[in-house]
Amino acid sequence: MNSRIQLNDVARNDALAFMRKSVLFGELDDGQLDTIVRHTQVASLEEGQVLFEQERPASEIFMLESGQIKLARISPEGHEKVIDLITPGGTFAEAIMFSRQQQYPVTATALQDSQVLCFDAKTYIEILHQSTEACFAIMAQMSCRLHWQIAEIDRLTLHNATFRVVAYLLDQVPSTDRGMSRVQLNIPKHVIASRLSMTPETLSRTFSKLNRDGLIEIDDSGMVLRDVGQLRNYAGGEEL
Repeated sequence: MNSRIQLNDVARNDALAFMRKSVLFGELDDGQLDTIVRHTQVASLEEGQVLFEQERPASEIFMLESGQIKLARISPEGHEKVIDLITPGGTFAEAIMFSRQQQYPVTATALQDSQVLCFDAKTYIEILHQSTEACFAIMAQMSCRLHWQIAEIDRLTLHNATFRVVAYLLDQVPSTDRGMSRVQLNIPKHVIASRLSMTPETLSRTFSKLNRDGLIEIDDSGMVLRDVGQLRNYAGGEEL
């Protein structure tokens, strides 16, 4: 079981700073934010620890303060498909507020030591009833998530392994980069492979091909993208 505590004054101020930058909470006024924070806990997870399990009753929504969280579906046979990798500032499990069957559709596991803000969903729903701005904010959040998921389905079903790997690597660097850029590979390769709907062996072969082509260079501390501009051109439809 993950360790949870109420927010102290310092943690409360840190949480409010994160919340004000979020689409989910950015349109709320100080009073509404204060109401939510008074019903918020922070969960401290060690690497490999589970925050919640698939199909368990759901009563909270979450925001990652630090670390990294893996969201995955587990098949009846025990096979895992990574659905998303949450980075600090990211929110997740919002959809349960609008589901008749309030169960978590995925399992959330810490890929490294993590701090997670746990918000009471009922409190947030009560605020939605009071605030048109808050309703539009969460509609915007859901719309962005839906468009992202459509693009993700397109990426995973209509493109080859090289395209998927290149797109994943480009997601790890600033959008303005065009030359050389470093990527920290702090996620296990089998997790990346599952996220990209391929086997670890296919991921390794694709890394090797990109390395042979002089586009990436792997070392002990991560990976260097040697020509981000060329990789962006490939993602845009040009040949490597």
